[in-house]
Amino acid sequence: MSGVSIKNQRVLFYGNTAGYIENGRAIVDPMFQCEELKDYLTEKEGLEIQWTNGVFDRLAGGSPDPEGGAPRLKNCRIHQLRPDVDVMMKFISYDELLERFGEVNPENYQVVYDGELETNDLEAIYEKFNLDHPPGYQGHSLSMSDVIELYDQNGSSFHYVDRFGFKEVAFQAPEQEHDQIMTL
Repeated sequence: MSGVSIKNQRVLFYGNTAGYIENGRAIVDPMFQCEELKDYLTEKEGLEIQWTNGVFDRLAGGSPDPEGGAPRLKNCRIHQLRPDVDVMMKFISYDELLERFGEVNPENYQVVYDGELETNDLEAIYEKFNLDHPPGYQGHSLSMSDVIELYDQNGSSFHYVDRFGFKEVAFQAPEQEHDQIMTL
């Protein structure tokens, strides 16, 4: 008897919800990455696998949608200023950034996290990246001047971490602009 199964669009690995099925792909947390799971999903089920950080936490903490599938949440990227940018740009409010440097420039940022979380709530994301960094996080605790991106197949929204709360900003990372041009 195999320890791997799929029930209600969920990938189960020895009783743990390791991922979910969406659009012919298995979205699976890399903490479960092993040959047994990979072989089952690709060879037996014929699925493409996308290893995505945060899937287990999101599924364990979320409630399923009415059809029994995975919660419909956006993915999250955290952008932080690169080490080589002007230090005076770091940890300042949005108004101060505008006054001293102009609009947010994506070329000054690097991605320090890209994965799934159990929430789309900006306050909860802020708290998570300050108190309980998820696996794969490569940055400092979330602070003013950082940008939170929430995205899915329909697009992205970008939120500058401000003095109090968040300011939605126009922000398109250079590699994403390139990808979008290529798909047109």
